Amino acid sequence: MDNENKSIYEFDFNLICEYYSNLERQGPGSPEVTTKALSFIDNLTEQSRIADIGCGTGGQTMVLAQHTEGVITGIDLFPKFIDLLNTNATKANFQDRIRGIVRNMEDLPFQNEELDLIWSEGAIYNIGFERGLNEWRKFLKVGGYIAVSEVSWFTDQQPQEIIDFWQSGYPEIDTIPSKVAQMQKAGYIPVATFILPDSCWTEHFYAPQVEAQKVFLKKYAGNKAAENFVAFERYEEGLYKKYKAYYGYVFYIGKKI
Repeated sequence: MDNENKSIYEFDFNLICEYYSNLERQGPGSPEVTTKALSFIDNLTEQSRIADIGCGTGGQTMVLAQHTEGVITGIDLFPKFIDLLNTNATKANFQDRIRGIVRNMEDLPFQNEELDLIWSEGAIYNIGFERGLNEWRKFLKVGGYIAVSEVSWFTDQQPQEIIDFWQSGYPEIDTIPSKVAQMQKAGYIPVATFILPDSCWTEHFYAPQVEAQKVFLKKYAGNKAAENFVAFERYEEGLYKKYKAYYGYVFYIGKKI
């Protein structure tokens, strides 16, 4: 397979869902980073309403529940992810504070100025960073926060191979100052910005995939679509190791004016 001309959007979403349902996190991150981002957010109480948009199976949702007192609504397009989130919430005795629902992030079930905090780790790219900031703003109370992690360039110039990869998969990738400017333009005070450490990719995202890939390939032995998807994931990992000085995930935290 010519991975260089592929993007994740070209693969069967049922296969993607099954693959990632075996992982605690569906993107780079860690409990420590979730907690760090949360430390910049003030005034959350038992009455606070929080939305975790693109929550996946809820690795970060559980961390949010451990460090806040409010009610959290997890939103994801994949029913299997939401089933896992709700099951894990019940196991952790968070069933009264975490509710996962299947919904498209383009059609959210919230009222205007209902939310105190919008959270989205590695998922806002599905709607687009700038569009998400603008369209979701109406759901936040004045003084409410948005916290999202987003792939970003660390430098103004990058090698062509990694430019081509991201232009194919996510053309909206941009530098950190550009993303902060977009947040400010959308009507937020930029509160904090920080780069996720390398361990969020290697230890918490790529390392758990090694065993998951073995199980996945054994189940789908001879299935070219499954084999091509795993090959794409390995290619992406190789690109990160080669070019991680040029890009990574960044947390952007803003407060609605």
